[in-house]
Amino acid sequence: MQTPPPYATATLISLPTTSDQIVPSSDFSLASPASTRLPVLSLVSVGIIFGLTYGLSTPLLTFSLLDRGYGTHMIAALAMMHGVGVLGIAPFLPRLSGWAGPRKLLLVALASTAATLLLFPVVPSIWFWFPLRLLLGMATETMLIMSESWLNQTTDNSNRTRTMGFYSAMLSSGFATGPILLTLVGRHGVAPFAITSVFVLVAFLMVSMPWMRSPKPQRPAHTGLWRYIGLAPVAICVTLLMAMLEAASSAFLPLYALHTGWPERQATLLLSVMLLGAIVLQAPLGWLADRLKSPRGMLISLGTASTLGALLWPAAIGHPALAYPLLFVWDGLFAALYTVAMSVVGSRFSGGDLVSVYAATSLAWGFGSFMGPGMAGSAMAFSPASGLPFFIAIACGLFTLLPVFLKKSA
Repeated sequence: MQTPPPYATATLISLPTTSDQIVPSSDFSLASPASTRLPVLSLVSVGIIFGLTYGLSTPLLTFSLLDRGYGTHMIAALAMMHGVGVLGIAPFLPRLSGWAGPRKLLLVALASTAATLLLFPVVPSIWFWFPLRLLLGMATETMLIMSESWLNQTTDNSNRTRTMGFYSAMLSSGFATGPILLTLVGRHGVAPFAITSVFVLVAFLMVSMPWMRSPKPQRPAHTGLWRYIGLAPVAICVTLLMAMLEAASSAFLPLYALHTGWPERQATLLLSVMLLGAIVLQAPLGWLADRLKSPRGMLISLGTASTLGALLWPAAIGHPALAYPLLFVWDGLFAALYTVAMSVVGSRFSGGDLVSVYAATSLAWGFGSFMGPGMAGSAMAFSPASGLPFFIAIACGLFTLLPVFLKKSA
């Protein structure tokens, strides 16, 4: 794979001035590729668990609420608690990382995730699900930020896009595994939660192994996350978009399929097929991005394709032979937006600055997770047949304007 392009001249991220420029560091790079293999796999396993936990819990809780007679607004309210948890923990992660280190934070987050999952099927009332969903959001977002920033710090520019693409693909595989697990074991009882908790504990053991050497904590160059929002606007916005649409599609895509006459198992499988596209297409799209050497152009192309693809959903949803391949390709193109944007971030920031950028993206993820279900629920209530895809198309279209605007104002 070619060396990732020199993004210093790209207009995707507003760079610091000469006086406060942040220079990437290679302090955390390990000399031998073999010596990084186990740490990389361990961190990737955390990404898989993040995707699995979210990909299973969201449709599982959605169907559980439907069984109890609740509508889209209650489903959206519960899904929004994940975003509340993210917003609650994100501002403190840079300081917590500098104090405890990413390894301890990862272990606490994994243990908390396993315990929270086991509590869902045994609490006496669904009203307990709201604080549990909040805690799950805090724990899983800590897992995501610590694992991804740690991985970015142990990766150099020669293979950063490939490594982060692999991480993104495995994270998407976790999302896809959740609905598949529901189709295999069913969604009633303790089984889906217990099985997921076992996988979480496996990741816990991998992170606790002696080969996991935490990066040396570094203080960020700037205080406050707002500064980093200004330094990486596209990364922030693509994270916001990703969170909005991941939360919306996980909660409402099965419901959207049910409204158009799909059986429940096939509606759940449709979500898995969509997420499978993000797994399979990350590698070829990452290869293409490296060779085009134009992240801005790649983002505009992917955003345009995502917008147009979502507009085709209403025509294809009535025909499974069209719906499955369309959503497969659509999510692959959509997920690549995040991979391309975050590869730019990894090439420009390191140490405490990289953690701060990820904490800023975590705030964006929290806002997106909070807003996405509510907006999608309102769109579905307004038009069950086309509200969800039109909401997704509008969101993707608005994001696509951002790199165009930044180019014009550069």
